[in-house]
Amino acid sequence: MFRLPPVLKNLIIINTILFFATLLMPALYGVLSLFPFESSLFKPYQFLTYMFMHGGWAHIFFNMYTLFFFGSVLEQVWGGKKFLLFYLVTGIGAALIHNGIISLRYSDMIALAQSGDVVALSQVRGILNTPTVGASGAIYGVLMAFGMLFPDRIVQLLLPPVALKAKWFVLIFGAIELLFGFSNSTDNVAHFAHLGGMIFGYILIRYWKSKGTMYY
Repeated sequence: MFRLPPVLKNLIIINTILFFATLLMPALYGVLSLFPFESSLFKPYQFLTYMFMHGGWAHIFFNMYTLFFFGSVLEQVWGGKKFLLFYLVTGIGAALIHNGIISLRYSDMIALAQSGDVVALSQVRGILNTPTVGASGAIYGVLMAFGMLFPDRIVQLLLPPVALKAKWFVLIFGAIELLFGFSNSTDNVAHFAHLGGMIFGYILIRYWKSKGTMYY
């Protein structure tokens, strides 16, 4: 842990501290989580704070494990400032896309509720009061960056325990998120936030490449 690059180490520490803080003070979820634009609980700062909140032990473990596995390489290549910028941009971008999709869904439910659909009215209330938490959007951006910079690097997954090239790893995970995002799944996973992190990660990498500033 103490040999980790400094920014990555601090990100893991902050996430861990806030996770334990929420165990002691669950009310923090109502303040630091990301709520839909239409919700009275929404605050602009939540675009930053939501990515340091997590919903359970498995959630934070797998996010921090993935961040450790891929992020340490990127920080060593880019340096701390560039890695932190990339992490924050992809995390905030993920939140923007997620909330944009939620707004579209909210508009559809409002129209149905106004026509007398009782189920839609219940869903409107659920949308307004459902928070989004987790570093996953930024971490999917990190995955995209790793796949673009090291496409042929072999990645050994923890679950499932298989090995494959990074480029296939990223494509498979992106396809899974796209599939579940459009499947109206009820798994309480922000699939479009994951896709948003990948999209913003891809755009930022392409921009840096076009400007010749990828490594400085």
